[in-house]
Amino acid sequence: MTADVQRRRAVGQILLLAAALLVLVAISASSVLLVTKSREDNGGVVHTVEVENQISTLLLQIHRAESAARGYLLTSEPRFLVEHEAAIATILPDVDKLMQLSGDNSVQGEKVKQLRPPVEARLAEFAQAVDFVKRDDTAGGIAMLREAGASDSVRKIAEITGAMRAEEDRLFAIRTATADRTQQLASIVTVAGSALVILLAGISIFLVRRSARGRDEAEGKLRDNNLNLETTVDERTADLREANEEIQRFAYIVSHDLRSPLVNIMGFTSELEELRGDIFRRIAALARQQCAAPQAPDNATDTADPALEGADKQLSQDFTEALGFIKSSISKMDRLISAILNLTREGRREFRPERIDTRQLIEGIVSTVAHQAAEAEAQIRIDPLPNIVSDRLALEQIFSNLIDNALKYLKGGVPGDIHIRGRTKLGFAIYDISDNGRGIDPKDHQRIFDLFRRAGTQDRPGQGIGLAHVRALVRRLGGTMSVASEPLQGSTFTITLPINWNNSNRNTET
Repeated sequence: MTADVQRRRAVGQILLLAAALLVLVAISASSVLLVTKSREDNGGVVHTVEVENQISTLLLQIHRAESAARGYLLTSEPRFLVEHEAAIATILPDVDKLMQLSGDNSVQGEKVKQLRPPVEARLAEFAQAVDFVKRDDTAGGIAMLREAGASDSVRKIAEITGAMRAEEDRLFAIRTATADRTQQLASIVTVAGSALVILLAGISIFLVRRSARGRDEAEGKLRDNNLNLETTVDERTADLREANEEIQRFAYIVSHDLRSPLVNIMGFTSELEELRGDIFRRIAALARQQCAAPQAPDNATDTADPALEGADKQLSQDFTEALGFIKSSISKMDRLISAILNLTREGRREFRPERIDTRQLIEGIVSTVAHQAAEAEAQIRIDPLPNIVSDRLALEQIFSNLIDNALKYLKGGVPGDIHIRGRTKLGFAIYDISDNGRGIDPKDHQRIFDLFRRAGTQDRPGQGIGLAHVRALVRRLGGTMSVASEPLQGSTFTITLPINWNNSNRNTET
């Protein structure tokens, strides 16, 4: 090999090495740029996740404050107030943090500014509700908080946070797609460089893997945050269930405690009634003694009302009327206490599922009210009904109450027609109880399901508990209840129940 050839080969090798070095530098520079871009894109994805998590955290704290406020209104227990105040203390800082996270996006920053006023208005509503309790006006606080639940601030918070989430979802999709494209390009460059320089390929693979790990870590954080959110929701649900159970125990205890003074009042009312007869007999006797006319001998054992005149007679009538009002109020109070006790007992009863022939069960109920139907000149028609697995006693109470109400509120002078139908859909049995009675005004459709609330003319006996109890039973059985009605057009109550109910579904709920 001549010196000239060696020189040319050396020059070629140098050129090749230079080209390889240039390729290596180009690939390295490209890889560094692409990896940096990928890191930035992934950082944008992580930032989007952080913003969404902060929105979720803010809403969670608002819901937590509302739940604690409701618990405090219902029970007046200090621990709910402490929890409420702890949640309130974090809400505005969460809004500030959300503003800080949204600083890179003018659109989101403007929405955060719009979010603060309704959030502050919602906090003011919570403070007002708690203040009702401190003024011993729990009923007013509950009513205010119920009305505030549909307030403009709640709607604005939902709209603004929904819009922010939609914007972040859009950014998440764009940034994820950009990150994916960047990673794909980095992979292409890495594969091309690996054919020339193995070391460059190894470094590129390492960088790509590191970038992928960063994305996996971001996704892992997102999953962890979702799990934490689910855990918090489960804890709130357990707290609410415990509060409901505490309310039941409270109602049961109060009802028992009210019974004792009520019995005393009933006893003293009877004594007052006897004393009234004795007093007015004495008044009549004194009046007769003052009269010059002959009088019959006084009979102290005579229990008939004495003959009174003038002011004495009016006083006796007023006394009798007052005793009548007292006795009527005592009877009403006794019925309400009994109804509350029945509700609390039923709320603690354990349901036992069994296979039920629904048509046979309803026919048995209809037979017990046959005399009422005959008196009202009403017919009760029963179509073929789907059988279900459920609690027999609960079903008897549900259908008995609805059929009894249908008979009770028929229109006068019109033959009654009560029709019971059934069908199945998607694993549920649907029962319709229709009548041609006086109907219910649409504005009262929800009112009739509230405790001690009644609609329409109050010319029938009742305490306003039946439908509330029926809806509570339906919910415990995993179903729903609704009504369709117009005045003078009859009513249709629709009950939807699972065909195969499992006592683990809602057996512990009230």
